[in-house]
Amino acid sequence: MTTTAHDTPHQTPPAGHSTPGAQSFPLKKVLLWVAIIAVVLFSLGPVLWQWLTSIKTNDAITELPVVYFPAPNQYTLQHYIELFTRERFGAYIFNSAFVAITSTLLCLAIGSPAAYALARLRLPGEQFILAAVLIVTLFPYILLFLGLLEIVRVTGLANNYLALIIPYTAINLPLTILVMRSFFQQLPRDLEDSAKVDGYNTVQMLTQIVLPMTLPALVTTGILAFIFAWNEYIFALTFMTRENLKTIPVAAAQLGGTTLFDVPFGPLAAATIVGTLPLILLVLFFQRKIVQGLTSGAVKG
Repeated sequence: MTTTAHDTPHQTPPAGHSTPGAQSFPLKKVLLWVAIIAVVLFSLGPVLWQWLTSIKTNDAITELPVVYFPAPNQYTLQHYIELFTRERFGAYIFNSAFVAITSTLLCLAIGSPAAYALARLRLPGEQFILAAVLIVTLFPYILLFLGLLEIVRVTGLANNYLALIIPYTAINLPLTILVMRSFFQQLPRDLEDSAKVDGYNTVQMLTQIVLPMTLPALVTTGILAFIFAWNEYIFALTFMTRENLKTIPVAAAQLGGTTLFDVPFGPLAAATIVGTLPLILLVLFFQRKIVQGLTSGAVKG
């Protein structure tokens, strides 16, 4: 006796089990995206507020209640125009860029060979040298201010780019050595042994083989040194007193209004955006190299 499809008894799914095709509400995914959006808004909120302030008219900036998103007739580029006409901000950008780029290149040029020597050569007192470098890295650079001020006064380096380039290089050099040394230690020695067999000397091996393989580390370390030199304020304020030699942080802090009691919120916000934009572009341009530098050696394969 055959049974038809109508005679097959209907079985209900066990309790606690959903029927096939039914999808549960993706609560974890929703919470994850809410957390991501919250972190992004919290991080970009100050930057967005500064940018909006930099393109608002003065009336919109001082209006009460606060105007978060201005009307179409409340936007202006006058604050940026004033920076490059009345405040000569182009010269300040050049000063900051020249000092930061020069000190960064010096850090990499001096620190990379030193890090390679510490990673590959058996030096007497190597552990003592590494401990000294680590101590200098952790030492608050602001405590060097009075000593550097006396050195600058005695040597007559005031109002000279070297008054900033030399301290910035010296401060960033220990970090460069430590970071690059860790990357050199991760490279296999077989490559260097093969290069020696092929007739490479130490300098050729370093410049043509080792350094190209550690390019992500060079980029990451160089960006850290560049950011410090670009944003440094105390040394630049003290060692550079001439108007045409000021850097961006000092120039932005000394922006003045039309009167003694006028706070130039618009120009200050515009100066902040102009001073931050090169760093943002630098990080975005070298984003892949930075990620490679930060994650190199984390996974062995």
